[in-house]
Amino acid sequence: MQRTLSVWQLAGLTFTAVLGTLLHFLYAWTGSPLVAPFSAVNESTWEHMKILFFPMLIYAIIQSVFFKDGYKNFWLIKLIGIVVGTLSIPVLFYTYTGAFGESPAWLNVLFFFVAAGVAYLLETWLFKRAWGWVLPSAWSKAALALLALLFVAFTYFPPQFPLFQDPLTKSYGLRL
Repeated sequence: MQRTLSVWQLAGLTFTAVLGTLLHFLYAWTGSPLVAPFSAVNESTWEHMKILFFPMLIYAIIQSVFFKDGYKNFWLIKLIGIVVGTLSIPVLFYTYTGAFGESPAWLNVLFFFVAAGVAYLLETWLFKRAWGWVLPSAWSKAALALLALLFVAFTYFPPQFPLFQDPLTKSYGLRL
């Protein structure tokens, strides 16, 4: 089961990297309001967090079908991995820009991939250790649903904080 887990997690990292990259450009390519809630609508740090969150969530749903009997803490571990991965993006970005100033685009892409890698490595570590603390799956799922709702809502109604500001246009959220 451990080898199978590693293969699943590597597939998840690949899925997240590919879909997240597509979601970075999808709204710009289509302009479709149907993809705006799930794809980056500007270059803010928040939107980059969103394009990691949704692929990881989608993959967790797919993976849950196959892992339903294998790990009793499945949704708790996925919640932890998704939150840590998502929060890694602003930590990496603001640490770098705070220390060195503006970050080049290639480095921002690297931050995305590093954050995804951290998330899947953490999940794998937690799964392999049969982590003992249990939170009802419904609570973990509710927390993920709340985060998804916040990502969608803040696409249209973002708080006026730097995390949500597009550094290129100085605007917030989706420009309607």
